[in-house]
Amino acid sequence: MHTRLLCSILLTAVLFSVSCNSTKYLAEDEKLYDEGKVELKLDSGIAAERKEAFEEHLEEMLMPKPNKKILGWRWKLSLWNMGGGPDTTKNFFRNWLKKMGEEPVLLSDVNREYNENLLRNRVENLGFFNATFSSDTTIHGKLASVTYTGIPRKIYRIKSVEYDIDSTSQIGHDIVADSANTLLKVGRNYNLDVIISERERIDNDLKNKGYYFFNPDNVLVEVDSTVGNHKVDMFITIKPETSKQAKSPQHIGDIYIYPNYTLNEQGYSRRRLRNLELFDNNYYFIDPQNTFRKKVLANHIFFEKDQLYNRHDHNLTISHLVNLNTFKFVKNNFEPNPNKENTLDVYYYLTPMPKKSLRFEILGKTATVYNGSEANVTWTLRNAFRGAETVTLNVFGGYETQTGGNVNLNSSYYRYGAELGISWPRILSPFDWAPSRRFIPKTYLKFGYEFLNRRNAYMLNSSSLIYGYTWKENDQKQHDLSLAEIIYVQPRNITDEYRAQMDTVPTLRHIVEPQFSFGPNYTFTFTNTMKQELKHNFYFKGGFNTSGNVLGLIQGASYKNDNVKTLFNTPYSQFVKVEADFRHYLNITDDSQLASRMMIGTSYSYGNSYSLPYLKQFYSGGPNGLRAFRARSVGPGSSAPENLGENNFFADQTGDYKLELNTEYRAKLAGFIHWAAFVDAGNIWAQHEANYKPGSGLSKDFLSELAVGGGLGLRFDFSFLILRTDFAIPFRVPYRDKGDRWVFKYIDFRSSGWRSENLVFNLAIGYPF
Repeated sequence: MHTRLLCSILLTAVLFSVSCNSTKYLAEDEKLYDEGKVELKLDSGIAAERKEAFEEHLEEMLMPKPNKKILGWRWKLSLWNMGGGPDTTKNFFRNWLKKMGEEPVLLSDVNREYNENLLRNRVENLGFFNATFSSDTTIHGKLASVTYTGIPRKIYRIKSVEYDIDSTSQIGHDIVADSANTLLKVGRNYNLDVIISERERIDNDLKNKGYYFFNPDNVLVEVDSTVGNHKVDMFITIKPETSKQAKSPQHIGDIYIYPNYTLNEQGYSRRRLRNLELFDNNYYFIDPQNTFRKKVLANHIFFEKDQLYNRHDHNLTISHLVNLNTFKFVKNNFEPNPNKENTLDVYYYLTPMPKKSLRFEILGKTATVYNGSEANVTWTLRNAFRGAETVTLNVFGGYETQTGGNVNLNSSYYRYGAELGISWPRILSPFDWAPSRRFIPKTYLKFGYEFLNRRNAYMLNSSSLIYGYTWKENDQKQHDLSLAEIIYVQPRNITDEYRAQMDTVPTLRHIVEPQFSFGPNYTFTFTNTMKQELKHNFYFKGGFNTSGNVLGLIQGASYKNDNVKTLFNTPYSQFVKVEADFRHYLNITDDSQLASRMMIGTSYSYGNSYSLPYLKQFYSGGPNGLRAFRARSVGPGSSAPENLGENNFFADQTGDYKLELNTEYRAKLAGFIHWAAFVDAGNIWAQHEANYKPGSGLSKDFLSELAVGGGLGLRFDFSFLILRTDFAIPFRVPYRDKGDRWVFKYIDFRSSGWRSENLVFNLAIGYPF
């Protein structure tokens, strides 16, 4: 502990000395540019937060940008300084430091007049036509800052919007017909960004009406600001130089598809049209090797001959072809048909991915007292049956061993297995069912096998078969229906030592019971988290899982009456399981967020089953749940955890019901470093309270049995990877006496014994929710 404290003090001292030395290479008359500020003199009626947001928006436009900071430390400049600054050197390490750093940004690099004009132009584009800006420099030692003071004055608003277009022409009629959706509304302030968006809106509307050659630059919005009273009149027209072709709707001519196109050095070019095959009187295929079934690709081409061109079908076709996950490159060209006016021939150039690929992965795993590794080899076969199907074979193996603490029966294992999967980019069904035109539905079939050997305890053979469909209803809603999920687990070679412990801790018996479940599953997912501009974002995932219900009812299975039925000489599970995961994200500012989650799980085992099979049971604790408790170490209910051996906790608590609540405040600290404060609460419960585990059943007092913990953490957001560290402690321990479950009074960070038992450190990838 003393060594860690000393290292922390030394590191802090080094960083402080480096940060204070950031101006060491500046000449006597040079000043380091510290920051640029914008101060606006607005009407007193403007809310303070709106004024601050406006100023921050303008500050982002100032050039140049000061040297990057983290907690006031110009870390990139410090790296440049540590590399020798302006000195030339052949030292590899120093050159590397300079390359990773950045040169000092000087006050002399700042062009105040340029920035004043930049700010003035920006506020004029927002409707403040008579704005003025001035600037002033403040110097503190070797540091300098520039403050830009702006007086926007009164904003100009829209008085009227008129269409100066010949409405008798086809294009004029089409533009005016959609004028109700204009973004230019009377009474709103003048805004150049809105004018640009309106031009793009008109272009997009016309594209969906056949005007392929039209573009936003053909639209002219004239503004008259002389009408007085700080108002403007707007006139929308088409530029006179717009070509006749751009003002004419286009129809689709011949459609050519190259499913096995090879890209050459000259790029995409039309090959000699040989070996043409007409399919469905609509599409010409150039595929002499028959690499793809024509019907499959035709189902993803949404243009038909002689139809009016529209951008929706254009983009939808490209999206489908890309999302088939079969083509490396997808390109299409539209070329005027030489024999028919206002007609476009369409060419699709599809370059397939390699038919076969092999990927190897090796992973390292580490925890407090456990270490191990895992290897995966994945073989992929694309377009397996000439219909864009994908076949994958994954072979894996791994081990984990205990490197600290007391050795127990669960201390080490090795496992290996394989999974064969087939995915079809369509619904394979006897019924003509197409759930979505916009998105590609998929049918999947998976076979899996795994062998697990806990050498001092038991062996498990697990087999699975899953067949189902997945499809998206829209950008926010996704469905996953497994028509059949079959899981079969058989134990082997249970050691005498483990059997002896099963008598002491009966829950261990549940782990090595034969498991056989089969039945349909369904999962629904909703999310709008991709819409970051919203104040509130939501995520919901809910589903149900069933097993053996129909067969159990037909056979009259009943474990209560000692009438347990078997299938393949194994008792099968009979249950209904429902679970839901609801999340809410409150976006407080651009750099802060309050994230909350509620998870509910419930089940009902009956007929042939006393409780859920072990693989289907709920558990709590761990880095993505109750972070103040180790994984699978909470519950069920208020029952106390078992110990196997002296001071040796066996964390494998499972149950049939679950409730978990989490909330976390997240904010940017500096640069890529973020921080979070969180509170977690939850527990699991058993459907039937066993005599050997009092307090494990669900009762009306379940809220008083919630485990509660909280803590602080750092998140390192590297864009491609988020590394998360959390320090958490328990606030409430459910297995303590009922009046003594809150443990705030026992918190003692100075005690090494308390820290070792209660302070939990979690290192993980990504956010917990």
